[in-house]
Amino acid sequence: MRVLAGDIGGTHARLAVVEIDDRQVHLVREARYASGDYPSLAPIVRTFLDAGGDAPSRAAFGVAGPVAGGRVATPNLPWTLDERRLARDIAIPRTRLLNDLDAIARGTARLVASDFVTLQEGTADTDGIVALVGAGTGLGEAFVVRDGGVARTHASEGGHTGFAPRTPIERDLLASLAGEFGHVSSERVISGPGLENIYGFLAKREPAREQPAVRSAVQEEGAAAISRHGLDGSDSLCAQALDIFVSAYGAKAGNMALTVLATGGVLLVGGIAPAIVKKLTDGTFLAAFRDKGRMSEMMQHMPVRVVMNDDVGLYGAATAAAEDDGRASDTPRTPTASGAPFNQSTQRRGTLT
Repeated sequence: MRVLAGDIGGTHARLAVVEIDDRQVHLVREARYASGDYPSLAPIVRTFLDAGGDAPSRAAFGVAGPVAGGRVATPNLPWTLDERRLARDIAIPRTRLLNDLDAIARGTARLVASDFVTLQEGTADTDGIVALVGAGTGLGEAFVVRDGGVARTHASEGGHTGFAPRTPIERDLLASLAGEFGHVSSERVISGPGLENIYGFLAKREPAREQPAVRSAVQEEGAAAISRHGLDGSDSLCAQALDIFVSAYGAKAGNMALTVLATGGVLLVGGIAPAIVKKLTDGTFLAAFRDKGRMSEMMQHMPVRVVMNDDVGLYGAATAAAEDDGRASDTPRTPTASGAPFNQSTQRRGTLT
């Protein structure tokens, strides 16, 4: 079956025509657009479809934001989307909107072991809940539950819960951000803009440490410049900002794991984790993830892995589009944190047994 799939974030919108069946998923044609350059999703889709080929009869789009009743107001874009109106605007009658982390959760069933980097091996309960935490332009969360042998994905807006500082400098960071934003969600710290917020706080705290060239790079490139200088050790302020970011990310992932009791494991998804995987493996993330008082020992047994395949959101949206009723909430299989589905996968990407 040929479908249209979209992975729609606050920064980029990726669209693809996808060939999908029970065993394989193949991206036939794809393109990336700057989300903020368009007034809504429909013009992006029409631009993509006009570029060539017949339009598929089914479409699904993973969108960063809470989807309810086929509608979503995107928190990081000035868009309000309705799937019925979108279907009319793009002339694809079977069109579906779903939360981006929901789509990614579905897509992980299409991955293989080489698509993951292990932070903590742990021991996965193949019947246990799998938690997903994804930092990018925003901070998304989702989880997957086994229900009578069926895997059900559940979206969450836990990224908008209040930021919980653990250290003196994080408490100072919270106070500083509260003066600017009032409510300080976890997303204000654990996201691309969040990393910029951390850097700005540190630069204001110790202005003598800020290098003019780095400041200019951050103004031009944002979080990417902070990550680059932090990873290569060329700037101490960026390195400290990255330390605080990764520690906060680990603590938040641990909170999510405790909330849903993720004995099936924790998957880090989104654009930031693969880009800073070297930093994620240095122990800072896991120290914060495990730092849960009386629950610390249990945290050491939960597998934690980074999803490195950036097509996973498209795979999941295509899976949703291909579902028979067009509105199903179930996927046939879901991954353990080892990267394979609960039913053992073969070595071909996108293949299910």
